[in-house]
Parts: sequence; C-alpha cells; structure tokens
Amino acid sequence: MADVPSSARRTFVIDGRFVMRRGELHSPTIAYEVLGELNAAADNAVLVFTGLSPSAHVASSAADPASGWWEDMVGPDKPIDTNRYFVVCVNSLGSCFGSTGPASMEPATGSIYRLRFPVLSLEDIANAGARLLDHLGIERLYTVLGASMGGMTALAFAMLHPHRTAGLVSISAAARSLPFSIALRSLQREMIRRDPEWKNGDYHIPGPGPATGMRLARKLGMITYRSAEEWETRFGRERTTDEPPAHHPFGIDFEIESYLEAHARKFIGSFDANCYLYLSRAMDLFDASDHGGSLKQALERVRLQRAMVIGVETDFLFPIHQQEELAQGLKAFVKDVRFARLDSMQGHDSFLVDMDRFRPTIASFF
Repeated sequence: MADVPSSARRTFVIDGRFVMRRGELHSPTIAYEVLGELNAAADNAVLVFTGLSPSAHVASSAADPASGWWEDMVGPDKPIDTNRYFVVCVNSLGSCFGSTGPASMEPATGSIYRLRFPVLSLEDIANAGARLLDHLGIERLYTVLGASMGGMTALAFAMLHPHRTAGLVSISAAARSLPFSIALRSLQREMIRRDPEWKNGDYHIPGPGPATGMRLARKLGMITYRSAEEWETRFGRERTTDEPPAHHPFGIDFEIESYLEAHARKFIGSFDANCYLYLSRAMDLFDASDHGGSLKQALERVRLQRAMVIGVETDFLFPIHQQEELAQGLKAFVKDVRFARLDSMQGHDSFLVDMDRFRPTIASFF
C-alpha cells in the first residue's frame, strides 16, 4: 500500500478510549481535509463521508493542488461551493489513508493491528466523524452527505447524532445492503482471503500482499459499479487483437477485459487488503432498522430540516427502489425531502462521472 502524505491532510487523535459497537480502540487517529472557511456562526459546515476506497482528498486546494476524487463537485463556484461552505471530508476509521485501521500500529503492542482490529461498523465511522466535529468546534452541520458507503454512514450519523445536522444528502446508498449486494461483496472478500499471499492477514506491510486476490476483487467491483448498458456503448465487442497470442490462448481478447485489467492493476498496492475486508463487511453489517426495530422507528430519530436522496436507474448494487424506500421513509419525519431519480447509464459510479446530471441535482440542494 502506498499512502503518500498530503500537505492538506490533517489528523486528529481521539484521546483515550473509543468505544465501538463491537469492541474498542485506544486513542485512534482520524485523518481529514478541509476546504473553505467556517463562518462566525459556525453553521455553514458540510461533512462528507467517503465511499469504501477514497481518501479524505475530496478536491484540490492551495495546500494540495492534486485533483480530488470529487473534483468536479466541490470547490469555489462548484455545486458544493467552498466560497460559501466549510467542507470537511473525513477518511473513514478502518481505512488506510491516515485514519486508524487494520494496517495501523496498535499502541498497546507496538505491532500492526491486522485482524486484531475490532469488527468495524458504519456507526463507528459516523461516531468518529462526530468526535472530529467536537475537535473542530462545530456543534451543528448545515449538511452531512455521502455516496455509496458514505451515504449509509451519513444516514447513520443523522440517526445517532440527530441534533448535529440540519440536512442530509444520500447518494446511491440505502438503509441496508440487499442479499444480492452482500453476496457480491462476500465473493470479493473470499477472493482476497483465498489468495495464499493473504496469509490469514499476516502479509508483509508495506508490500504487495494478496495482489491476485485484490486484483480479482477489484475487477468484480468494477463490474458492479457500472452498468451493462455502459459496457455495450463504450466497448461493444471490440477486440484488442485479431487473434489471441499463441503462447496464451486464454489471454485478453476484448477491450472490456483490457479495461478491467488496467483498473485492477492500478488498485494493487494503493489500498490495504485487510482494510478492504473490514470496510466491505461494515457495509454489509449496516441496517438502519437496528436502531429502533424497524426502518420507520429508526428514521423517527432524525431531526432534519431537509434531505435529498439521489438514486440511479442503472444501479444494481443499490437499486433505485431502495432510494425510493429511504426517501418515502424520511418524508414521514422531515418537512423538505427531495427524491432525484436519474437515468445515468454509468450505474452505481454515476455520481463520480455523470456530472451533467449530478452537478445540477446537488447544486439545487445547496
């Protein structure tokens, strides 16, 4: 794993015992980045929770001019306008880009946590975000938002800390993972664990680790993040060569295969395998109805003034009916709820690439 420190990245240590849903940590570190300025009333803050694999570098700044993972959405005069809002993007607890996770050193032993890291939940990530707000002196957010895993974490935050945010934006997320999504992620995790180089989590850090398992898991992930419609439009049945190479008759024949291979190889070494396992499982474990016994009782906990739920018709990882369920559930307890149903063809990852649809939709909320 190659974690290059960012000059914009800040860290905050939660002093003492941090109690989790299924364990505890001692003085974990939370990495984050900020853009914009907190106003005098401290009521213009926007907290961004990320998906499974991004760092806290959501957008470029003077401190770090490199493009962020949501560069087209966050910044001066962009939909989430940093001339108006103080944007805080937090690297998830359990990740490998500055926050404490399975690849971090355990203070008590002086060795890497690995599988001694407690079972991680999205509620833990949300609670770590709340502790960060305490550190920054922010009592109440203008909005908490996230996409995919980040959207689920934002919902957990709104339920667990109802008086700390006036707004919620949930993008391509849901109140729970469906069996289909759990099955896919379970297979990804097994691909990693079946790699002999995983070594029951004891692979060398830093180092390639279970590279084959990570490569295959990433390929399956890329397939779930996009749609069949997009693959047809972008690649069709285009071949890489006229004939398969004689020495490898089952090599890459099609452009879609080449695309998946290239993205998978880029992922190797950029993300820790154990962190991937923990975060992936945290998505599957999350169910909003755990907080009250039913989704209705769980959503009754929120104290939002406004909410927006955005779903994509071609997203089969978090299907559109899950977005509708969440929006309808929120309407019983939130006066201003907007549901945006987008016909992007890029599937689950549309929020990263289909700016023609997502920029005006998110701008309308802000």
